Amino acid sequence: MKALLLREIKSFFGSPIGYLVIAIFLLLNGLFLWVFDNGFNILNSGFADMGPFFTLSPWILIFLIPAVTMRSFSDEKKQGTLELLFTKPLSVWEIVNGKFLGAFILIVLALLPTLIYVAVLSHFGNPQGNIDMGSTMGSYFGLLFLIAGYTAIGIFSSTLSENQIVAFIIAVFLCFVLYFGFEGVSALFGANSGIVAKIGMDYHFKSMSRGVIDTRDVLYFASIAILFLSFTVYKLKSLKW
Repeated sequence: MKALLLREIKSFFGSPIGYLVIAIFLLLNGLFLWVFDNGFNILNSGFADMGPFFTLSPWILIFLIPAVTMRSFSDEKKQGTLELLFTKPLSVWEIVNGKFLGAFILIVLALLPTLIYVAVLSHFGNPQGNIDMGSTMGSYFGLLFLIAGYTAIGIFSSTLSENQIVAFIIAVFLCFVLYFGFEGVSALFGANSGIVAKIGMDYHFKSMSRGVIDTRDVLYFASIAILFLSFTVYKLKSLKW
């Protein structure tokens, strides 16, 4: 699996894809958080708070992560190299995990430079260091789990079609439904609205953003990732046989 993981990372950075993903993520966040006059602008808010970043990032990642994962298996199927991949001394789970970890690491690398935002806000806060580090670190931790969930969904979507654009659209749709869909329709269920909202990623991400890492939130995101990776393995096994 290690060889496959290294191959995936080299394929990202051996072409413009890896650098483009990191650049787009940082550029969009930078423009909305520091330049554009909008509700996400940290300078206009008057508070040393990373909240706008953690509100904006899940929406950017809904499109960015499917763009990274859409080629994972759809390209292998289109090029006819999926059968060759099955001949390697790797189990289907190892193949899937290699693809998953390669995409996950790329997105995490795009996330790391945003720690500069925390340092800047802490330095220029009044008084200096006036930033809620507990909430900020909890939000980063939640964002890592959210990235894992999105990536697993994107990997699964790439097995459903040889067309990368179709895989991208499916992944965006599934990520949107699981992140915002349940929160959006929860109001329709009256007394049961809280239960419906808890099914969505948004509820658990916001819970972790408060700075308290609840095992229920961790288990939720882990379950989402494992579920869609299991779907991927099942789909690949059906293609294999």
